[in-house]
Amino acid sequence: MELVWLEDFLALAEARNFSRAADARNVTQPAFSRRIKSFENWIGADMFERGPRGVSLTPAGAHVLAHAGEIVRRIHDVKREVKAISGREAHAVRFCCTHALSFTFFPGWVRTAAPGLGSIRLISDNMAACEQVMRRGDAEFLLCHHDPELPELFEANRFPSVVVGRDRILPVSSPDGEGRPRFPWPGEKGRRVRLLSYAEQSGIGRIVAARFNSRDAEIAFTSHLGATLLSMACAGEGLAWLPLALAEEPLRDGRLTVAADMDVSIEVESVCFAGRGGSGPRRRPSGRR
Repeated sequence: MELVWLEDFLALAEARNFSRAADARNVTQPAFSRRIKSFENWIGADMFERGPRGVSLTPAGAHVLAHAGEIVRRIHDVKREVKAISGREAHAVRFCCTHALSFTFFPGWVRTAAPGLGSIRLISDNMAACEQVMRRGDAEFLLCHHDPELPELFEANRFPSVVVGRDRILPVSSPDGEGRPRFPWPGEKGRRVRLLSYAEQSGIGRIVAARFNSRDAEIAFTSHLGATLLSMACAGEGLAWLPLALAEEPLRDGRLTVAADMDVSIEVESVCFAGRGGSGPRRRPSGRR
């Protein structure tokens, strides 16, 4: 098994589209498809359901996804630690980014906001892990969602920040035969809504939990990856709270619909925090907060 197969698998699980995932991995689509097939042959099961509107995870794929990110992260961590020990650590600017923003926002933003940074290394993980990365000083910058109605994530004197974008988190569901949400929020009278929930390590999960009480919901599925919840919602498995940037395409093509009559969306900021990682001079994207 090759590490590149796991990284390809994660890219396709996020993108849900072979062409976009291949572009993100900087490889041709035929070569990317062959590597995905090689991974499926090695593991002995199909990881994705292929369809005219893209791909979705099979149950086997969802199980692999629950572990693949941690495996890839640990392998890269060990490699980085070995390089540091041997004195060959590359002088790259290290960004830590939550999963959703690493795919939907970071690639386009970093090219325009910080064109002079030079070599960049991206660490993508859940919010709890990203917080630890910053507090350990293992990254110079953290990009994540933040609800301005909630307390600051970090001490301002230690981690100055700048707002670099805005989005909305909204409840979405697959539509029924009449185009209405199959799983309306907050649920029908006498019937608990079937919720596709974020794990407690998720930053978006924390934001939603602070605004809405899910105790009356039936937790049907839990993941820290918004892309996984998106696939489950499109498959008709329940209601999910998702950033508009992630859900925009399936909302536009009708695979999903907004699951609430009233506007219950949560306005969030995309915030870049500056940390104290690295031993060289501080380099930062432009802008202040």
